Amino acid sequence: MDAIRRSQEALADTQAQLSTGKKAPDIASLGTEAVRTLSAHSMLARQEAQGDTAKRLGTTLSLYDANISTIEDEGMSLSKRILTAIGSGDAAGLNEAIDSAFSLMRSALNGQEGGVPLFGGGSSQPPFKPEKIADLIGIDPADAFTNGTARASARVGDRLDVQYGVLANEVGTDMVKAFQSLAAIGPFDQKLTDAQSAALKSAQAELETGITTVRKYNADNGRRQAQAETLVTRADERSLVLNDVIARNEDADLGQVAMDLAQQQTMLRASYSVFSQLNSMSLVDYLR
Repeated sequence: MDAIRRSQEALADTQAQLSTGKKAPDIASLGTEAVRTLSAHSMLARQEAQGDTAKRLGTTLSLYDANISTIEDEGMSLSKRILTAIGSGDAAGLNEAIDSAFSLMRSALNGQEGGVPLFGGGSSQPPFKPEKIADLIGIDPADAFTNGTARASARVGDRLDVQYGVLANEVGTDMVKAFQSLAAIGPFDQKLTDAQSAALKSAQAELETGITTVRKYNADNGRRQAQAETLVTRADERSLVLNDVIARNEDADLGQVAMDLAQQQTMLRASYSVFSQLNSMSLVDYLR
């Protein structure tokens, strides 16, 4: 009976390993490997959390890149259009080009992520106030912005915090100055006057300064994007190593489990057979 009980217990443990793929039902049953496995689980959870944070950071930085690049591209396109108008004296479509560039800049500076302004600096209000280019006439460029000064920070590694974010007034002030000059010169007729051509040259120079500023902040954001991508890759690699450590400590060798299962089933059948033979023995068999 003791042999049958032991065989049944061993067979039940082996069947549990086969069904779960684990050496033991819980970490405490791992014995000397329990502490090491618990430590690996803790490190894995930290790496996965940091990797998720770095991925979310990368998404946010991509949104910054898209909006800042829009401002840069529209600024460059408008600059070329102004140079063409100055060179040819033909201002056809220039008003529309200026209005379009301003509208796209305004939309980009008021861009959001999850309902929160990207360039708001902690403020929940749209950071760029003017709705049309004429609203810029006669105001201080600083008054066009309502953003705060806070910058977000993300924990992306052990004792490693990345501060990120761009404020609307940082990336947009020089552009606003250029648009103020353009608003003061216009509107434009089909042909430029000599005074308008001279003023446009000055405004175009201001626009180039604004584009340079925008490009600087876009480059800074790009460096943070590269850092976030590196941190995501590093976190994924460390998670793979830790998962391998955990697997070696917890996962059962299914090949060995199958061999043990067959052996234990054979032993249990033998125990049943012996028990059956002993149970059927009778003194009558020896008295004949």
